[in-house]
Amino acid sequence: MVEAHLRRIEEVNPTINAIVTLVGEKALAEAAAIDEHFASTGPSGPLHGLPVAHKDLIPTAGIRTTQGSPLFADDVPDVDGLVVTRARAAGAITIGKTNTPEFGAGSHTFNPVFGVTRNPADPSVSAGGSSGGAAAALAAGMVPLADGSDLGGSLRNPASFCGVVGLRPSPGRVPAWPTKLAWDSMGVEGPMARTVDDVALFLSALAGPDARVPVSILQAPEPFAPPLRPPDPATLRIAFSPTLSGLPVDSVVASATRAAVERLAAAGVEVTECDPPLSDADRVFEVLRAWRMEAVLGPLYDRSKESLKETVQWNIEEGILLNGSDVGRAEIDRSRLFAEMDAFLSGFDALVTVVSQVPPFPVEVEYPLDVEGVPMMTYIEWMRSCSRITVTSCPAISLPAGRTPDGLPVGMQLVTRYMTERRLLDISSTFEEILGTW
Repeated sequence: MVEAHLRRIEEVNPTINAIVTLVGEKALAEAAAIDEHFASTGPSGPLHGLPVAHKDLIPTAGIRTTQGSPLFADDVPDVDGLVVTRARAAGAITIGKTNTPEFGAGSHTFNPVFGVTRNPADPSVSAGGSSGGAAAALAAGMVPLADGSDLGGSLRNPASFCGVVGLRPSPGRVPAWPTKLAWDSMGVEGPMARTVDDVALFLSALAGPDARVPVSILQAPEPFAPPLRPPDPATLRIAFSPTLSGLPVDSVVASATRAAVERLAAAGVEVTECDPPLSDADRVFEVLRAWRMEAVLGPLYDRSKESLKETVQWNIEEGILLNGSDVGRAEIDRSRLFAEMDAFLSGFDALVTVVSQVPPFPVEVEYPLDVEGVPMMTYIEWMRSCSRITVTSCPAISLPAGRTPDGLPVGMQLVTRYMTERRLLDISSTFEEILGTW
């Protein structure tokens, strides 16, 4: 299996540029050891023998981890990130690292170390980001599973752009270690794959508490494992928010999403068109993101500002301008948003909305400057369809929903109540059956 995936990487990666550090010999050695283990004692775990690629933000012991930055171009960690440890403990084989924008900042994957990642559906357009290398590797068949991380949409946006499945779990469901912000509940790590079943399988290996991560959810991971139990469509009631409370959405994305929802309704799903309560969500996210960027990257900015891309500099500077009351008000409003969203979702099985406000755009464009004629003033504003959900702490999944007239993938975002990932996966499995998939 490893040899087959290495052949596929050799065939398509020079065009797509999704896997930026390949450890083929190491992977083959691990494969031989796992085959030997299988011959003597049976499977090594639920991911036995599956090649997995890790996002280049996540540390891998003995394997270069650049974070997409020239400052770390030659950095080789001496520890594995927790998701790497757990994947390996479940029998997975590390085959390489996937591309990410500099420090994971932005939903278009390019950096000065490795260049741009291209979309397998059309190499002239973006694979999304910041887990763009992971999504492109999956869509191109280079790996069956890949991990990613998500602050403002980095698991969901590239899944939508590439036509795969990306799950942003509830904060603490997949603990992140090592971390500079042990109490952080904005950024999460999570699974990506081509199908809902595969995402559930990977989640069952990655989830579970860790004593070093105080925000860990104290629940065992086994309930996420397949087989899933897709509910009867006729038993489901969803809220459909076409613009997620008034955001500009490109007409081709809006059309593809609505067509998918109409197919769900035709299959028996009860659909109510309404908007969730998300007042102040943009300010909350942008304040807390800026605070987080300055906290983590501020020392690099102080030492080597000119080595950071302009958008990262800007985001850190936004954090420098904040004061304690800015952050305090954002946290109070975030608490209110959590309660209001929970109350809203108590009346539905799921919220359905767009993943990204635009379809995949040309790789030469750093970020969309407008959406349906509405100017985008910053590099993160066009992803509010994801970041608004981030601040609610609800789990959310990007599920393939259709294609643009040009054949580019469009995803659908499903959201359920806090800590209900199993329910979200079950519902997603039903929708996958209706909408079609790989």
